[in-house]
Amino acid sequence: MPQLNTATWFTMILSMLLTLFLIFHTKISPTEFITTPQPKTTKPTPPNTPWNAKWTKIYLPLS
Repeated sequence: MPQLNTATWFTMILSMLLTLFLIFHTKISPTEFITTPQPKTTKPTPPNTPWNAKWTKIYLPLS
């Protein structure tokens, strides 16, 4: 029964890893990442309700 020749496995695995690294590096290199993200300062705005702009008369209950 013939033996399995494993002499070239190291070379194949090393070349595969190098190729994968180069492919992923060329895919990722054109993307630009934000280096220092700044937090947004937002002021809470009061809810805009339709009765804020209108004058409403409040009636007292009948006594």
